[in-house]
Order: sequence, then C-alpha cells, then structure tokens
Amino acid sequence: MSKRTFRVGETDFEMDGQKFQYVAGSFHYFRAFRDTWEDKLTVMKAAGLNVIDTYVEWATHQPEPNIYEWEEFADLPYFLELCQKLGLYVILRPGPYICAERDNGGLPYWLFSQYPGIRVRTSDANYLAAVRTWYEVLFTKIDPYLYGKGGNIIMVQVENEYGVFEACDRNYMSWLKSETEKYVGDSAVLFTVDIPNERFECGITEGAFVTTDFGIDRVDEMESIWALVRQHQPTGPLVNSEFYPGWLTHWQEDNQRRDADEVANVLRKMLQDGASVNFYMYFGGTNFGFTAGANDWGIGKYQADLTSYDYDAPMDEAGNPTMKLIKIRNVIGEFLTLPTIPVPEAKVGRIYPDLALHPVAKMLSDDGQFLVQNTRQNSDLVTFESLRQMSGLILYETNLPKILIDPTVLTVNGLADRALIYQDNHFVGCLSRENAVHSLPLNPTTGSRLKILVENQGRINFNKLDDYKGILGNVTIQQRDGELEELRSWDISGYPLSNRATMNEFVQRVTGNTVSLSQSGVLTEGPVFFLGNLRLTADDIGDTYLDPSNWGKGVLYVNGFNLGRYWPVVGPQITMYIPASVLRVGDNSIMMLEFQKAPMPTMVSFRSQSRLDG
Repeated sequence: MSKRTFRVGETDFEMDGQKFQYVAGSFHYFRAFRDTWEDKLTVMKAAGLNVIDTYVEWATHQPEPNIYEWEEFADLPYFLELCQKLGLYVILRPGPYICAERDNGGLPYWLFSQYPGIRVRTSDANYLAAVRTWYEVLFTKIDPYLYGKGGNIIMVQVENEYGVFEACDRNYMSWLKSETEKYVGDSAVLFTVDIPNERFECGITEGAFVTTDFGIDRVDEMESIWALVRQHQPTGPLVNSEFYPGWLTHWQEDNQRRDADEVANVLRKMLQDGASVNFYMYFGGTNFGFTAGANDWGIGKYQADLTSYDYDAPMDEAGNPTMKLIKIRNVIGEFLTLPTIPVPEAKVGRIYPDLALHPVAKMLSDDGQFLVQNTRQNSDLVTFESLRQMSGLILYETNLPKILIDPTVLTVNGLADRALIYQDNHFVGCLSRENAVHSLPLNPTTGSRLKILVENQGRINFNKLDDYKGILGNVTIQQRDGELEELRSWDISGYPLSNRATMNEFVQRVTGNTVSLSQSGVLTEGPVFFLGNLRLTADDIGDTYLDPSNWGKGVLYVNGFNLGRYWPVVGPQITMYIPASVLRVGDNSIMMLEFQKAPMPTMVSFRSQSRLDG
C-alpha cells in the first residue's frame, strides 16, 4: 500500500492525488473540559466543517520546567483521536508562540525566571534550547497522528503571525522551520500565517506554504490581499487561515460582535475564489483559571482579556450552535457536501435557586496564610517570575518611615497590573496600570504598616512578550520640599490561588467559619472568601451561568476549580460559565474570592444564558 500524501499542488491542495478544499474551524482543546470535546466536535462536523484547527499551548503542557501535562485539558492525543473517529482532519498549530488571547501568548511564564534576559521568538540560544526540548516531547506524542503516517494531521504551522513581531529574525524562522520539518517530514504540509500588511514577508520562510488571515472588515481589500500572497507564492491554493466571525474583547469595553449575514457573504466570496478557509474562532470556549492574556496594540495601553472566549463565534461559550452557525452551514453546502447528521438543538442552561455565600475567611489573615506558597523576608522588590509564580496575587509589605507631610503621595512605579493599598489593614485605595493610576494620597494617622496587594491580570499575548508581573520599579513616598523617599526592606508573600487540591483543602479548613464585614460591604481589611453550598441531584446537573451582579471584582471557584476572573462592575462580561463537567451529585462548593465589595445580602443568582454585553 502506497503512503498517504497531502501536498500543495499547482492550484489546489491534493489529498492522495485528489483535489481537496477545506472549511475548517478553530477549537482549542484547552478551553473546554475533556468530557465535552466529542459533543463539540460532533456539532462542528454537523455544521459542514471537514477540518479542525487547533493551537498547541506550550504553557498548558509544560507549566514548570520539568513537568509535562497530558491529562484532562492537556490530553491532546485523545483530542486528535476524537477528530479521527469523526472523520475530521486536523491543522495543528504548535507555535511555540500562539497568541490566542492567552497569558504570554501561550509561552510558559518560567522561561523568564529560568533564563534571565531571554529574548523569546528569536535566535537566542536559551530560547532555541527550550523549544528544541519541548518539540522533542510534543512531536513524539503526535507522530502517529500525522497524515502520512496514517493519522489525520494534514498541516503543521511554523510560528504564528511572525511578520508583526518586530524582531523579524529570519535565522530564527529558518531554524524553527527546519526543527519542525525534522519531525514532520513529508507527512504533513508546513505553513505560515501572517497578517496582510507591509511586514508580511518577515513571517515567511523558505519551504513553508504561505497563508494569510483577515476578517469581514477587509472584504473590500480581498483582491489586494490575495495579490500580496501571490507576490510571494505564485502558485498553489489560496488560504485564509484565520477568518474572524467574531472578535476578542477586553474588560472595560463593549463586547465585540460581528454580523452573521456579512460573515456568510464573505465566506461565499472566498469559496468562490477557490480558497480554503479556517474560522477563528468556530468554538471559543473559556479562559479558565488565570489563563486569559492581555493586549497592548503598540499604543502603550494595557488591556486585559475577558475570562469568556465566546468570541461571538458560531458556537457559543458552552458549545451551543447559534444562528450564525446555521447561516455559515448553508453557504458551505453550496460548495461542499454536507453530512447527513443534523445540527443538534442548543441546550438551555439550568437555573438554580439564588444562593447565599457566607464570608468565611479574610485573605490577609491567619486563615489566608494557608494559601501562601512563596515568601521573602527583608527583600528587595521581586516579580512574579522571580518568585516562581505564574499568576494570582503577591502581597508586598513594609514599615512606613515617619511621614512629614499630611497627606503624602505614595507612588508605585512599574506596576503590573493592579494594586490594592492598605495601611494597618485599612484599605486606602487602588492603583491600576490599565487606567494609568500609579499614585494615591496616604495620611500619616492611618497606619505605619504598608501593604500592597498586586494582582496579575494576564500577560500581554500579542507582539510584546516580556510582560513581567509585580512591582517592576520602586515605591516612593513624598516628603517635605517634594523629596521622594524610596521604601525598602519588603516582606513578600505569594498567593498562586490555582491548585485545585489546595483550594479544596482550604474550603474544608474554612467551612463553618464566619468573619465580620462592614455594613456597606466594602472590604476594608483586604479580600474575603465567600462560600456557599449548592446541593444537586443527578437530574439537576447541567451547564449554568453564575451571575455576580452587584459584586466587585474577584475569582470564582466551583469544587476547588478556578473558573476565572469576574468583574461585573465594569463588564462587559457579567456571568461566569459553569460547565456541567465541574458539578457533581450532592454538595458543590461555590466560593468567590472578592477583592473589593460584596452586596448585602451576599447572594448570587444562576442564569440559563450568558450575559456578555453588560
């Protein structure tokens, strides 16, 4: 039997000698629970897609230097097997940088502590060594799934939108292409993806097939975009590797939406041109835990990404088909044979009774000390990376010198990203990198012990990739005549707040506790954990949406699992998606770590649908 082949022909892709055109959809396995993958892939199959596109997130699989994860959210081999079972081909995008609105663009945070001064996405020897080690592990896992070896991976990406990265290191791109080819050989097509602009050629490397990406906003430029591709690649099929049916959204802005009819019409035009298309995203899912990234866009304004990655995609955050999916499916049916399996009905989320959450522990108390994993005493200021902490919170404490003016001004230089300020456990204000608030007044009578609680809101995922977290500069107070006095000798405590076993043990420790709050609900002594119990029967379990309206800002845990950040006071995301996968028959712990203000009474509601336009 001859070897199976997938190759680039003069005008089309050729699969075992036959013309092949694809309509793919992006689905990142690490953004959904493993037990839901098959259902979601089945919807995508029913919708007429013949290829699944997925990134591989290095940080998910190698969270620490010598630890590799291949279970639960990281079970990539199982994901590939499900695709093959359903007759779906796969475009694999291993990066190693993926962007994807993920923390640090999917690169592991520990690269910056393991290799101080590392220049990622360049020919830096330390970066190449780390990638080489990771690729050996990764490609050993996925080798049987390459198309030429009997699997379903037909294309493998080299880097990701490298053209817009200012380094433009052609030696790095050539090295990465060769390193990828070492494992893939001729068993799949190597390709690049780049934004069609003046730096397009920086992302191209010899021997890798050239593709581009654009959304409905650039439909009037489509001919010139295809012409740009043809300048660099005169023959072969045209491909839009990221066609955007929606768009990403940040906190503190309106939710981004895209018109379904426009999306369908632009798809039709591309397919008429003979192009292959991948929808980014087709199913977006959720940035569970602290995995959401942030953007800068080169304008110096930090913007944190939402927990939800609904993306206004054809499938919503829970994986339900939308009207946009139906309209897209109808267009696909004009060009490709649709499967006979029907598109399933959208599932309505469960509505549970309103739930009282009781204040059980203050984070800056003896109970909260249980969650501290890293400490430094009498230290200089250090970053999250230096403390070997991916995310969560860090508490910086020091004694204030005698303040000679009233009030003085406290300034935190290089704050990344948000800080709650306390004097003797009394809240005095909030600083924000995103809103360019770096200073606030201190009163000498408020207290002599200064506490700065810094939240990592997500590392920048696009273009800038050295987004260290914590306090990167110094901390000063103003004395007489404008003199600035730098504060030193810090006691530092790290709160990672993500380990499920640790959080479940914490729930057991604080169950039954009661702590007092002010009548206003303002948390004047630091963040507070609120705990409630949701009791369910087997018939009760289903997807639901927790509504934290009237709460401030914080983190939601269900049965110890970190579902991500909520921030309804600014939105636009209001509800938090709770998948049925995280619920169980019997008692379910619902815990919120609230940073700022709780409503009175301290209740939450459950909705049948998401609210992402608040």
